[in-house]
Amino acid sequence: MALFWRAPRLLTPFARCLVDPSPHAPYLSLKDVPWGTPRVFFVLAGGFGVFGPKCQCIVVVGAQWGDEGKGKIVDVLAERAALVVRYQGGANAGHTVVKDGEEFVLHQIPSGILNTQTRCAIGNGVVLDPQTLLAEIDELERRGVRVAGRLSISDRAHLVMPYHKALDAATERVQRIGTTQRGIGPTYEDKIGRRGIRVGDLIFGKGLSTRLNDRIQSANYDLERLGADERVSLQAHEEYLEKMAPRLSSMVVDTGLLTAAALRAGELVLLEGAQGALLDVDHGTYPYVTSSTTTAGGAAVGAGIGPTAIDGVLGVVKAYTTRVGNGPLPTEADEKSAQELRKLGGEFGATTGRPRRCGWFDTVVAKYASRINGLTGLAVTKLDVLDTLPTISVCTGYTLDGQEVNEMPAVPDVLGRVEPVYQNFEGWLKPTSGIRRYSDLPSQARVYLEWIEDQLEVPIFCVSVGTDRDQIIQR
Repeated sequence: MALFWRAPRLLTPFARCLVDPSPHAPYLSLKDVPWGTPRVFFVLAGGFGVFGPKCQCIVVVGAQWGDEGKGKIVDVLAERAALVVRYQGGANAGHTVVKDGEEFVLHQIPSGILNTQTRCAIGNGVVLDPQTLLAEIDELERRGVRVAGRLSISDRAHLVMPYHKALDAATERVQRIGTTQRGIGPTYEDKIGRRGIRVGDLIFGKGLSTRLNDRIQSANYDLERLGADERVSLQAHEEYLEKMAPRLSSMVVDTGLLTAAALRAGELVLLEGAQGALLDVDHGTYPYVTSSTTTAGGAAVGAGIGPTAIDGVLGVVKAYTTRVGNGPLPTEADEKSAQELRKLGGEFGATTGRPRRCGWFDTVVAKYASRINGLTGLAVTKLDVLDTLPTISVCTGYTLDGQEVNEMPAVPDVLGRVEPVYQNFEGWLKPTSGIRRYSDLPSQARVYLEWIEDQLEVPIFCVSVGTDRDQIIQR
């Protein structure tokens, strides 16, 4: 990042194992680590917290409710990655990356696409919206980013169909979960119900029209049951798929095989998640969650590789907390403070434009996310948003009915009733956006960051102080 690999000659051989993805890179064991090597090298380059001495495969995962800035972190890490694989979610996620002052919002394509030498793959765990994907490709190409020949799509990925979007909108009017109405939930429902349509079916399968007709009839029945006026037609769907198939076909491969081949070749692979840990369908604030496994455990499944191939998990957290949609947010700030954070941080959804709910850093949430993801390193983003605040609050725990609560309750109604316990930190009241060395940060900012690091017992890898890719400080 403005980071260690931009000057690899200054690194120890152990540190260089992260920046040189060639088969001949020096992979060393912990006993080879020189005394005083920064702890992040232990974490992400083969020391404690990983499965082996190599550092070829890293998961980048959100450790809050999404929108943590994963896209930027992946974009910077991808400067040395051979392959970036998106392993779950759909077009409901929006990763914003700023390159040379120009903003790119990516919904389906991995954030590594902005690095011209990096290959990207959409894994089997993703639900693919063909229309959104092709529009995104066209927009990137129009803006000078070459996608052709660099993007692969899993033949096992499920397709988001127009009827899924109609069902999502009708269901949201009844349930009010706060979905983006992009058809993600209904597509995952079809996947788990063994009635979905996959990319491979579209390109290679037979009898698709019969299966599609069954799904259309079922969708119309459900739309009527939900009180929706809209109905979907077989002909419109057949014409839709006929239009999409030719362009998709050139990109379809077995992405699990592709990823395994990259790892066998000794190449550096990044696995990119969408949303955040607290939106995980199993471990999030259910039912106010997304419909996939957003945590690091889903990376192996969604990319089509074995879990022992993963060497480290980098958790991305904001220096405060945000959430889009409904559901509990224990540290949600009062309206005045929330508006200030929203304005300073530009906290509006990259996909929907919805204003994000804003609040203070929640240590209970972050510790929980660390545990369920097995975090081995942290990236803290948007530190600069706090630059003008005289006092910064951090939640250290909860109380519920007068009792201390230090772990995440499973039931959202319970989480919605907890009272956060706050510790206040002195603000630094100095701009940080131009700082590139950790030691140059104001002392109050370093105290704040190191307190978070100590509480989570996970070393901070880097700190982001702006939207541009060079506004990153190595810890």
